[in-house]
Amino acid sequence: MTRRDRALALARRGQVITGIALAGLVGVFIRALVFTPIERTQGPAQKIFYVHAPAAWAALLAFAITGILSLIYLWLKDRKIDSIAAASAEVGLAFSVVMLTTGPIWGKTVWGTWWSWDARLTSTMFIFLLFIGYRVMRGAVVDPEMRARFSAVIGIMGLVLVPFIHMTVYLFRTLHPDPVLLKPSSPSMPGVMLVTLLTSVGVFTVLYVGFVMQRYAIAILRDVKEEAASAVS
Repeated sequence: MTRRDRALALARRGQVITGIALAGLVGVFIRALVFTPIERTQGPAQKIFYVHAPAAWAALLAFAITGILSLIYLWLKDRKIDSIAAASAEVGLAFSVVMLTTGPIWGKTVWGTWWSWDARLTSTMFIFLLFIGYRVMRGAVVDPEMRARFSAVIGIMGLVLVPFIHMTVYLFRTLHPDPVLLKPSSPSMPGVMLVTLLTSVGVFTVLYVGFVMQRYAIAILRDVKEEAASAVS
């Protein structure tokens, strides 16, 4: 099997996983809207939480994995690792758009404002812009090794930001509530709501895997095409 064939097979597997995740996402929407009770103080607007929080999880997971792979790349100098890191970063940007769109919609209803420059929101916007810069830089730098090194540095910066973003609600005064899951004590939400949230987190995680597989396959196909063009010339 050629490298191109392996990439196409990887893309097909990614499409299957993505299709399963999208079907699961429909199920999450139905469960959240129909079978999950309305939160007492926030009302129906709170149901955006079942999309917003998992999207934030998937975005920060993607950026963290990009940072970890960036560290590994600087050690091993393997271009495959750089390509996977880049794929993860792009998928993270896609989830960030969902996070930064659903958050203000929810915030306007609950807090009365679309945006507030508190620590959580500002740091989240900063990591989004950081990886926008990551993507722009990769498109601007032609030399593969230099592009990979610069990308790794930005990816590591993003990795440092991920735990900081999580801790902002403890370190600063912020509109965001304390975490309901990732904390030392037990989850602070009713069981029915917790099941819906965990199901959505799982679905978004699977969706992340499917997207990354397809994006990495595209990167391989692009490299194969460039190598073939170089061989002909």
